[in-house]
Amino acid sequence: EISEMSERSKQNVAHGLAWSYYVGYLKIVLPRVKKSMEEFSRANPNVLACRETWKLHILVPLSCDVYDDLEKADSNIRYLTDLTETTLTRAGTKKRVYKHSLYVIRDEDKFWHCAVEYATPLQSLYAMSQDEGAAFSREDRLEQAKLFYRTLEEILKGSKECAGTYRLIAYEESGEAETHFLSREILWHLWQQRHEEYTLREGNQPHNPSTTLSSTELNIQISASDLPQPLSSNCF
Repeated sequence: EISEMSERSKQNVAHGLAWSYYVGYLKIVLPRVKKSMEEFSRANPNVLACRETWKLHILVPLSCDVYDDLEKADSNIRYLTDLTETTLTRAGTKKRVYKHSLYVIRDEDKFWHCAVEYATPLQSLYAMSQDEGAAFSREDRLEQAKLFYRTLEEILKGSKECAGTYRLIAYEESGEAETHFLSREILWHLWQQRHEEYTLREGNQPHNPSTTLSSTELNIQISASDLPQPLSSNCF
């Protein structure tokens, strides 16, 4: 009965996606991110100037609207190159390749560099909301996207292997079409990370996007009762 209730309320969708994303991907790739950054920096000493941004920046749009090509999403974002690949044998696939792309983010006359990608499970949430068989409404999708972010954040906070290797960028897009919305979101997070190491002159900080959501805001929007409950006492 508990399992059926959870299934009907869709409480375990985001929870399962977050854990799968962590165990099947992030736990594998994140511990290797800084090594890849170091290798690239040695070959290109003038590109990755700020070590505080040597992380994988994970985009979490609550709309679940994921672009396959970031350059098409925002013309101020330009692909530069791929970081060193990680090759592993996983689940019967020989030499499975994991890699991250490095992008140039334009800020007026300045240029920033960072590894950035979307949280791919959001594509599943979006697809479910488009499939009649899933009985997954747009409202369900929004709530599950929020829950996915909160769950993933908690998982990563408890992971020693992934400490200091990632930056979650959760945001809610405004109703108005903005040409450089995404690049501004990323730039704001890059500036925030640089503040962890440097003190910048007053007035040089970019405006904090009103659409960027903090953990506190998401905690307010979702009550504790909305969190998924274990289906049995022996759940991980």
